[in-house]
Amino acid sequence: MTQSHSHSGGCQCGAVRFRVDGPLGKASICHCRMCQKAFGSFYAPLVGLKKGAELTWTRGEPARFQSSNHVRRGFCRDCGTPLTYEAPDDLGLAIGAFDHPEEIAPTVQYGVEGKLPYADKLPGLPATRTEQDEIALPFLATMVTYQHPDHDTENWPAQDAGDRN
Repeated sequence: MTQSHSHSGGCQCGAVRFRVDGPLGKASICHCRMCQKAFGSFYAPLVGLKKGAELTWTRGEPARFQSSNHVRRGFCRDCGTPLTYEAPDDLGLAIGAFDHPEEIAPTVQYGVEGKLPYADKLPGLPATRTEQDEIALPFLATMVTYQHPDHDTENWPAQDAGDRN
C-alpha cells in the first residue's frame, strides 16, 4: 500500500489510539507460532511504515512484551488488543487495529511453515451474515457495545452510551 494520507486506529477499549502520517509500507500476514500466540489467532496481519511515515500515539501508549531477544509486541494493557510488532529493523502495526482495515490488504505471507493446516480452507467454509443467524437475534438485540468506535473521540473513557459513537 502506498497511500500517503493519515491513518488512525487504536485498541478495542480506546485507551490507546494512534495516527500514522505518511505512507504505509508492505502489508502482510505472518503464520509463525509466535505471531499466532501474540494475536491469539491463526496468523498476524501487520503493516509496516514506509520511510518518512510518522507514528504518533495520540492517547496512551502500548504496554510491551519482549517475545524474543529481537522482538517486542505492543498491546493495550486494559483490553489486550495486539497493536505492534517491534524489531530492530522494522515496526509493524496490527491491521485490525486501524479504523479502516479494509484499506490495507496484505500482499505477502510469512512464516508459512507454521501455517495451520486448515487456514487455506477458511474461505470455503459456509458463511452467514450476523443478521441471518436467527438463533442469535434475541441475544444480539439486547447487546450494548462498549467497544471504542472506529474514529478519534475527544473523551475516554466514554461517560455514557451516547459518548461511544
